[in-house]
Amino acid sequence: MRRAAHQIHDQRPLVFEDPLAVSILPAEVRLELERTPAASRKPYSAALRAFMVSRARFAEDVLAEGVRERGVRQALVLGAGLDTFAYRNPYRGVRVFEIDHPATQRWKRELLAAAAIPVPESVSLVPVDFERQSLRQELLRAGFDPALPTATAWLGVVPYLTAEAFAATARVLGRFAAGSTVVFDYSLPRETLPPTEQLMLDSLSARVAQAGEPFQLFFTPESLAEELPRYGLSVVEDLDPQAIKERYLSGRSDGLTLYGSAAHLCHASVPRF
Repeated sequence: MRRAAHQIHDQRPLVFEDPLAVSILPAEVRLELERTPAASRKPYSAALRAFMVSRARFAEDVLAEGVRERGVRQALVLGAGLDTFAYRNPYRGVRVFEIDHPATQRWKRELLAAAAIPVPESVSLVPVDFERQSLRQELLRAGFDPALPTATAWLGVVPYLTAEAFAATARVLGRFAAGSTVVFDYSLPRETLPPTEQLMLDSLSARVAQAGEPFQLFFTPESLAEELPRYGLSVVEDLDPQAIKERYLSGRSDGLTLYGSAAHLCHASVPRF
């Protein structure tokens, strides 16, 4: 919904062009977005949308660089939800694997069919129930080749994981071919934030907990840089909100910006030794 609202309400040039973001949504949701432009201008709503489109742009920028410079041949979208990259993939020879819960993928297939969005032969939708199935085994069963350089987008997932679940997935990613990358977002711990930002985080935490998906995992840039090598990964870039604004949101006059210091974007890679 946030990506779609960006296409409808924000000024051009957009941070993140996604021509399928609106059409993949259920019809009633599309109508709701089109009828409520005023809500999209509220500072908090605009800031959340700014972060979501910036992280999507960052992930696809890293993928583009990988295809251009490191021979990336596979793209992996973890927790894909309604992500649309696989259906507008401009890179010939790049296979896309979407990972999500079986029920979510059934719903997505229904929406793709309703919107007449074809599923290209280069796409594999891989249902994985992480409580019962192995990510690595299900990927291999779907034809994924861990010996090929791979770009992984792992967006909107890490803050909701336990430390054990994060480690298990990071360990799989760290066993991919040298030059493989992963982009994910994370948040700073509450105690590192100024008092006002602590209150903002408390409010958001209460809302997501009420929805059944509480925040569980936090990092500082230092703790993340120390932890990732345990799984075969190393930090390439860690963007704080100021760096995100400078890269993707500068010069805008539509209120699309970020507030606070908590939200970070991490680009990590499997080092070439």
